[in-house]
Amino acid sequence: MTTVDLPLLPLGRGVDRTSERGVECPGDLPAPSDPDLVARARAAKEALGDRVFVLGHHYQRDEVIAFADVTGDSFKLARDAAARPEAEFVVFCGVHFMAESADILTGPDQKVILPDLAAGCSMADMARLAQVEDAWDALADAGVVDSVVPVTYMNSSADIKAFCGRNGGVVCTSSNAEVALGWAFDQKPDAKILFLPDQHLGRNTAVQKMGLTLDDCVVWNPLRPNGGLTPEQLRDARMILWKGHCSVHGRFSPAVVDELRATIPGINILVHPECQHEVVLKADLVGSTEFIIKTIEAAPAGSSWAIGTELNLVKRLANAHPDKNIVFLDKTVCYCSTMNRIDLPHFVWAMESLVAGTVPNQITVDPETEKWALVALERMLALPAR
Repeated sequence: MTTVDLPLLPLGRGVDRTSERGVECPGDLPAPSDPDLVARARAAKEALGDRVFVLGHHYQRDEVIAFADVTGDSFKLARDAAARPEAEFVVFCGVHFMAESADILTGPDQKVILPDLAAGCSMADMARLAQVEDAWDALADAGVVDSVVPVTYMNSSADIKAFCGRNGGVVCTSSNAEVALGWAFDQKPDAKILFLPDQHLGRNTAVQKMGLTLDDCVVWNPLRPNGGLTPEQLRDARMILWKGHCSVHGRFSPAVVDELRATIPGINILVHPECQHEVVLKADLVGSTEFIIKTIEAAPAGSSWAIGTELNLVKRLANAHPDKNIVFLDKTVCYCSTMNRIDLPHFVWAMESLVAGTVPNQITVDPETEKWALVALERMLALPAR
């Protein structure tokens, strides 16, 4: 499944209840040209006081990050929200699956709000529950399902996390994927891993961190019968990688790495593990969003860096570290289009709605899904720290 198969939900309107984002977004928004938007956002936040807690993902626009109480990656933000039980409202400036995780981890009286419900995730949309259940049935027909442990990346919908919880699996982040895969392989003597939904993180972790080879990995294509794989391929594989990817990180290419090395002497290539395997092989350092930030913070003045991750963050890092030469690892603009749907008009509309006593765009996960998704998340939380 690709974003081409999904309705675009223009301007945050429309319905696609089978997608990760899923629901209507009413959104009678203030005009983007309104010169008073910043003042309105400040006034609304001041009026709500401690009743509201604003979370800003690293890939958000600067105009939104300016109003965040905390910034971070998706799981850190969900845990930050859970640590603020006194906040009646959690406004999550990110995408849909992140707000779902926050709803799962926060208290029953807290309300999680996503300023634009059309802020989904193309990667998460590439693995839908019906497709994963069909794949599980096909693995049973191939006689290998008893050996399979499902592992889903945090960048997945709540129902995929719940699927992993029900079937003995776990959630992972880009920071702890190696530990999560190690845990999964330890669950059964002949364990195989079904890794959802990002094939690149699964492959890079298995090969670069776990000592597996590319021959140990096969790709399950949900749009082909039996994933496009034979029973023999499934029996021989140790990693069954779902054919999903990040539309941002998947754009970076080995050719641009070569070009930058040829034109900027001594440049360091720093990329996220959602990048293609060929890019990761050419990189100097590979790590999560938090790893990228900390690496740049610790880098010496005068050093040069090409960063392969979302452009809002790269620009923010370049502005924060003018003593370092920081460039983007692509020739063209590469914002996350769904992250960018959370803009200042949506944020102001959501905050002013709360001030007026209306709860807009509340994200709620049904109790059964929450129960099993929490099982998978708690298994992750129990993993040893790195």
